[in-house]
Amino acid sequence: MMAAEPFRWRDGERLICFGRASRLLVEELVEPGWTLLGTSRSIGQVPELVQSADDVKLVPSGSVEMASAELAGTVSTKALVAVGGGKVIDVAKALAAAAPPCRVVAIPTTLSGAEMTAFHRHTHGVPAETARVRPAIVLNDPELLASDSTELLMGSAANALAHAVEATVTVERNPVSDLAAAEGVRRILAGLYATDDLQLDERAPCYSQLGLGALLCGYAVGSSGFGLHHVLAQAVASTGFGHGPANAALLPHTIPALRLRCPEGVGLIESAIGMNLVTLASAIARDSGTPRLRTLGAGVIDDAVDAALSRPQLEITPPRATREEIEEIYRAAW
Repeated sequence: MMAAEPFRWRDGERLICFGRASRLLVEELVEPGWTLLGTSRSIGQVPELVQSADDVKLVPSGSVEMASAELAGTVSTKALVAVGGGKVIDVAKALAAAAPPCRVVAIPTTLSGAEMTAFHRHTHGVPAETARVRPAIVLNDPELLASDSTELLMGSAANALAHAVEATVTVERNPVSDLAAAEGVRRILAGLYATDDLQLDERAPCYSQLGLGALLCGYAVGSSGFGLHHVLAQAVASTGFGHGPANAALLPHTIPALRLRCPEGVGLIESAIGMNLVTLASAIARDSGTPRLRTLGAGVIDDAVDAALSRPQLEITPPRATREEIEEIYRAAW
């Protein structure tokens, strides 16, 4: 498949730039005096930005709430340039929410889609009703995906696929999110597998197709919200299992539950790609090397069930999942 073409997209108050070397647009689009935020690994991928930054901050370990609290008060610039995966970008969003009018510039290095949403947890001490932040500028540079191992890339792809599937079944779904979700999955499929048998070969991955697919899937879920699948995956990820692996392990088992809730939504994506979504999700899980949930231990799963049941997002993929249904899904992924 040919590489996806570069573009600029003005979406309300935010600017989205996609394409090779788009990370270098920071100097054109952001006034001098900004902080570069990331991990040692992600910052190492953008040495030219290290030279231009007014300050460089490493994201601490721990949850978004803990990491952003540790950094709070240490960032004084009017813009945060966040380079990394979902946690790095979510920490930047949390910091900006706590200290407006700080703006976030997001440069993703994974397929998390965090750069396209206003979903994030707040810094400890920030009132729950405080408005959440979505990045003002998104610089999606597919070259940055190339440093990930196949396993990490596949786990990240499972997260992106889950965004699209859930976007078509929530009570907030709409024609635009449906179109973005379907096209996003089509791009992810084309980027991961060069042949119809869903086997990896030397012609894949195509990073530009994957980057654009994740962007579209992120846009879709940012518009329509998330429910059953992401609640279950996040509850497992909070145990230390890992966000990508949790998505990969669970998605083949949450898709049937989502199909029961909105068969036309799931069917819309399947029509676009000419394939059963469970088949695709199972191939991605296989290639991610994701272990079964049994590695967590039964007690941890019991805690995950309790955590999932406490989440209000279950309401937007009605009917609200019961304890019995959640336990059944976790057992299927066990």
